[in-house]
Amino acid sequence: MKINWKVRLKHKQFLLGAFALLLLIIQQIGVLLGYDTTIYNERVTELFNTVLAFLVLIGVVVDPTTEGTNDSEQALKYEKPKDDK
Repeated sequence: MKINWKVRLKHKQFLLGAFALLLLIIQQIGVLLGYDTTIYNERVTELFNTVLAFLVLIGVVVDPTTEGTNDSEQALKYEKPKDDK
């Protein structure tokens, strides 16, 4: 598996998704260790987690090798994933 981390770490959506994932993981570890991670009340905590999960999804779905959230013209023409072998 080859990943161009230089490009990914310069892409805002990827960084936002990675940060949101880190917050969710920290929260889950806190719950496992017995800490109360409720923000204000249960509903606010659930809403916060939903927003974080959405941000993680955006960071995963977006192509970090292009500007913004669109795929490149080349990627839009693919019928199947490109095989680099």
